[in-house]
Amino acid sequence: MKIILTGSLGNISKPLAIKLVQKGHDISIISSKAENQSEIEKLGAKALIGSVEDLDFLTQSFTGSDAVYCMIPRANYFDQNLDLDAFTRKIGNNYAEAIAKSGVKRVVFLSSIGAHLERNSGIIQRYNEIESVLNKLSDVSITFMRPTSFYYNLLAYIPVIKNQGFIAANYGADSIIPWVSPNDIADAILAELTTPLDGKKVRYVASEELTGHETASILGEAIGKPDLKWILTTDQETLNGLITVGMQPKIAEGLVEMYAALHNGTLGEDYYQNRPAELGKTKLATYAKEFASIYNQK
Repeated sequence: MKIILTGSLGNISKPLAIKLVQKGHDISIISSKAENQSEIEKLGAKALIGSVEDLDFLTQSFTGSDAVYCMIPRANYFDQNLDLDAFTRKIGNNYAEAIAKSGVKRVVFLSSIGAHLERNSGIIQRYNEIESVLNKLSDVSITFMRPTSFYYNLLAYIPVIKNQGFIAANYGADSIIPWVSPNDIADAILAELTTPLDGKKVRYVASEELTGHETASILGEAIGKPDLKWILTTDQETLNGLITVGMQPKIAEGLVEMYAALHNGTLGEDYYQNRPAELGKTKLATYAKEFASIYNQK
């Protein structure tokens, strides 16, 4: 199959590309950085250098492919001038138009847990909107991949662990957090891209379901702090902390709202009604080794 991947050499797209190339597929990777071309080619893939914000480039890249994987690039939450909603919406609309114009018939879109919510989901609310736009496309089969909380988001807590000796957030503690490894997401996307589908479907992917306390305990063992605790903070305390470290206030508010929805159960309600039959193979104890390596470097 001729498959186009967005996401450059990111945490999901790189392992996905490696797996697809190993299976003999013709893989092209879209990257906005020309300096990534050499590494992409070393993987056995072709490099398409350009931006997903460029509709003409995106349409040309998709044309003639059997399937495409679409994702929204990570944004800089500390950019005080970033309009995150507009950034996300533009790229989502570009994908919809490029898919329609190119005639590609199989698509996997990286959405998010909570994308079923039309409101009160914070910074991921745009995913509900993008799914709705993509759902309107005809003559194309789309899997909406909805991963849960990424393991690597835990890296953001390294400074507070080092400075205060605990993890603090307005979610977690006694409540369950469904975590996911990018490697398990890549496996799920690979399966969807290479499996025929007629119509649209939602697929959740998760690796392990743990309370905040269990999460802290596993990380603590890995970094030599077996008594590491997860402290539940208020929404306002969390917001104040994010703004203090320089996050754009509007984005910080959206992040806090998302975490609050995770904590009160609304973010995960559809996940628990449609949870995957099997969780991914990469457990937090395995990821904790990578976490510890990064922790010890900082």
